[in-house]
Amino acid sequence: MPTTKSAYTRPLDLRQGHVDLGHGAGGRSMNQLIADLFVRAFDNPALARGDDGAVLPAPSIGERLVMATDGHVVSPLFFPGGDIGSLAVHGTVNDLAVMGARPLWLAAGFILEEGFPLAELARIVDSMAAAARAAGVHIVTGDTKVVEKGKGDGVFITTTGLGALPAGRNPGGAHAQPGDAVLVSGTLGDHGMAILAQRESLTFESQIVSDSAAMNGLVEALYAAVPAEAIHVLRDPTRGGLASTVNEIASQSRVGVELDEVQIPVAAQVRAACELLGLDPLNIANEGKLVVVCAADAADAALVALRAHPLGAAAARIGRITDDPRCFVQLRTELGGRRMVDWLSAEQLPRIC
Repeated sequence: MPTTKSAYTRPLDLRQGHVDLGHGAGGRSMNQLIADLFVRAFDNPALARGDDGAVLPAPSIGERLVMATDGHVVSPLFFPGGDIGSLAVHGTVNDLAVMGARPLWLAAGFILEEGFPLAELARIVDSMAAAARAAGVHIVTGDTKVVEKGKGDGVFITTTGLGALPAGRNPGGAHAQPGDAVLVSGTLGDHGMAILAQRESLTFESQIVSDSAAMNGLVEALYAAVPAEAIHVLRDPTRGGLASTVNEIASQSRVGVELDEVQIPVAAQVRAACELLGLDPLNIANEGKLVVVCAADAADAALVALRAHPLGAAAARIGRITDDPRCFVQLRTELGGRRMVDWLSAEQLPRIC
């Protein structure tokens, strides 16, 4: 988002103003929007240069770069526990964190719809800035485009992140081994059900709140407690939920997975909502949960580390990796039986992230 500090005497009307096509045309209006809104919120030395990109320091010797990108089209834009701005930061920070990397920098691309209220855009941008500060990352460059009214549904945001991967860390979906433990950092389905409840105006005895959060601090706590070589896979079970995540791991590693239904944490209100709507919490999206596959002898230490962190208080050991060339994922049910856990076969809930 190249620009300099705003030199305009007439500030943006952030209370009653709206996005217009001029805000994406490359001229005075666009530069004013960038200077008075985005640069104000995301201010840092790399961004303040006002160039077409950011000049960034190289990672330390022995570290490698990790890059991730994610598009965000969530509807509604604001939901219990977050909004599209904080979600756009959390999504890419978490993609870097589950690679074992320390997230450092983000780039942000905004697609704005003509007529979108500037007050709501400012709210989203401020939330995004707060989420970046909390995660310890900087938004150092970006882009803004405006489309005609009716063509953009308010705001779409794409974020791309760069992080540094310390030497010795190498988690990956192909590294699960028979005998490994499968852990999850907390209750499942909170984000997807929060979005659904908000979208459909569903009310429950207690409000369902999204778990959207940046997990880089949780991952660092895990690595501080467990040898890096014992952490084989890290994943964030977003779209498709836990079911699709463990099926992906099984497929990549050519192993089986056995889950224990009794041990899988699901909040009471989420479980009740799923039963009411005929949904499986294993298929519901999460935006602040971590799946860990680690050596069995490191599982206890990993659980202690996860539970000591605010985002991992409800962490649980939910299963194990098995030697199964068919790559089946099976669930031991509460009644003692078994059932297959398959990939999510269709879009259960669109526009959740």
